[in-house]
Amino acid sequence: MDGQTPMRRKEDRPERRFRKGMYILPSLFTTANIAAGYYAILQIIHATAAEPWHLDNAAKAIGFAVLFDGLDGRIARMTKTSSDFGRELDSLADVITFGVAPALLGWMWGFRLLPQLTNPALHTKLLQLGAIASFLFLIAGTSRLARFNITVNPQPSNPGRPGKKYFVGMPIPAGAGVIAAIVHFSDGEPISYWWMAFIWLLMVVALAYLMVSTWRFYSFKDIDFDARRPFRLIIFFGLLFAGLWYFSGPLLFSIALLYMFSGVFWRLQWIFRRRNQPPPPSYKEASQVS
Repeated sequence: MDGQTPMRRKEDRPERRFRKGMYILPSLFTTANIAAGYYAILQIIHATAAEPWHLDNAAKAIGFAVLFDGLDGRIARMTKTSSDFGRELDSLADVITFGVAPALLGWMWGFRLLPQLTNPALHTKLLQLGAIASFLFLIAGTSRLARFNITVNPQPSNPGRPGKKYFVGMPIPAGAGVIAAIVHFSDGEPISYWWMAFIWLLMVVALAYLMVSTWRFYSFKDIDFDARRPFRLIIFFGLLFAGLWYFSGPLLFSIALLYMFSGVFWRLQWIFRRRNQPPPPSYKEASQVS
């Protein structure tokens, strides 16, 4: 017994080191998330009306950050290496990459680089309102993250099918993805008309509201990637990769808006369904029937 104990301890050391190393893996993707957000902010700062491709680079960086954000959580669950440190780091990374960066991107693309209008007062008002709308996006996304961190088993106000997992409110990566997808669809070319800037103002405010709302958005967490469907997955990811390679702008634009309006559609469907349902019997009616 005494002679075998040191041998067992030596054999356990590599396994413990490997286990500790696995905890670093999700944090590496979170670090890549932060790096993408930092790069996006740098590109936004360097953007001008003569060099709008900086805005497109920022939008692409946010798109890659959405991918990294989805991978770090899934890898942590698959390897069973979730930790309080990882969750806090992920939330702080999301504030930078999906809060500050898209807020700056939306303001620069939609308002700051807007050509000088014939009415200087209108131009100034659009800049001011755009800054306020971008700040609303940032504070709404941050509040959405805080609510997500403290809520246990959140339930949307318009529940869906049993067995399906939903987010309560649009997640902040999706909100940032909508802004990035629209900018990427335009190849970074900023808005050039005041009425388009006004529509963009309403879009940014709508995204802020959807993030703090209690409407349901599909989370995709019930998709089982461990199931034995290699042929289907190969076809799906092959088509997705080809579409992103050749038609990244229209494809990402369509996916982002479809996800955004899916929450609105489910909410309206639930409202109309409740209106069409007969009201529950009152207390007097129920007592008379019994």
